[in-house]
Amino acid sequence: MELLRKWLGHPEDIYNLLRFKMGGYRAVMPRMDTDSLGCGLRTCYRYLNQTSRSFAAVIQALDGELRHAVCIFYLVLRALDTVEDDMSIPLDVKVPMLHEFHSYLYQPDWKYTESKEKDRQVLEDFPTISMEFRKLSKVYQDVISDICHKMGVGMAEFLEKKVDSQHEWDKYCHYVAGLVGIGLSRLFSASELEDSIVGQDTELANSMGLFLQKTNIIRDYLEDQMEGREFWPREVWSRYAKKLSDLAKPENIDAAVQCLNELITNALHHVPDVLTYLSRLKNQSVFNFCAIPQVMAIATLAACYNNQQVFKGVVKIRKGQAVTLMMDATNIQAVKAIMYQYVEEIYQKMPSTDPSCRRTQQAIAAIRAASLPAGPMASRHHYSPIYLSCAMLLAALSWQYLSTLSKATEEYVQAGDN
Repeated sequence: MELLRKWLGHPEDIYNLLRFKMGGYRAVMPRMDTDSLGCGLRTCYRYLNQTSRSFAAVIQALDGELRHAVCIFYLVLRALDTVEDDMSIPLDVKVPMLHEFHSYLYQPDWKYTESKEKDRQVLEDFPTISMEFRKLSKVYQDVISDICHKMGVGMAEFLEKKVDSQHEWDKYCHYVAGLVGIGLSRLFSASELEDSIVGQDTELANSMGLFLQKTNIIRDYLEDQMEGREFWPREVWSRYAKKLSDLAKPENIDAAVQCLNELITNALHHVPDVLTYLSRLKNQSVFNFCAIPQVMAIATLAACYNNQQVFKGVVKIRKGQAVTLMMDATNIQAVKAIMYQYVEEIYQKMPSTDPSCRRTQQAIAAIRAASLPAGPMASRHHYSPIYLSCAMLLAALSWQYLSTLSKATEEYVQAGDN
């Protein structure tokens, strides 16, 4: 009954869960016909679905040949990331692999069969991925190879190096996510679905990646601690604790939350760049692909802000909330309204005694200025009372069915997939 109470508090979630499951998802994530693909490309899309169902859904919704280029780009970087994550590979083997990984794209027989990671199939069958890579237009190959090279070098740099300063935090996030944003933007422009400025403005593309990566790092504090990983910058957390792990101790919870709020404030500074980037996009499939993760991120930050639960368990946005965001974030005015709504939530939760309070206010002011349109703000609560009443009645009568439905939508919802 707890699930029912949550839904009754958010009737728009119920309505959108129903609309999403009954075909609304086709508008943002249409199904792709894989029967017409060659054997190698079909295998690549199978690996894509196995490694990330949520990314697979948005990638397969892209238009034309861009879809295949982004699919291969994702799998190449997933293979590279699998090498980085595999703690069973000795450093004297791993570092040269990371540096040279881009060259393996042009070696038809190269594969790695000794990985212990869950996504090891992309290394074991790398010949299929590299074959499909070599079938892409040269303009796509050049982008993918270049980003793979730069990312491999960056990953190797941080293998034995902890993130100390905020500058190094930005640098690390650039290597693992900003470069992805830059690469994707260059692919968008190369496909001619987007203007050349999208691929040329690397600063905005980098901010797209940094906003997502910082959100993941902030949210995943406890999980990373449990697995022996540290990505919060020492320059920030050392002002609140002697060791990063100390933030999880109950006696340090007040300082921990203040540290959390400072990092969220840092991440919020990327939002104006995100909005400028999205405002340049013309193709609907590219817009959906880019906008959906960004609105999920701002909702996640709003859920994490001033929230002790980050240090005690998992903070997630509701499934219905995620579906609502996906259904709404289809144009720039709607995205601006979403950003505005969630920074207002942060503003309402901001303690006046928080050490970062003034900086948070400044970041929010910049987002408000970037979000407010010339005309009336697009409403995110545009469902008529009769729809909401029917949705609430339906929930009261069939909450168990909706519980099953909520789980069924999970493969379409990206609510924190790395």
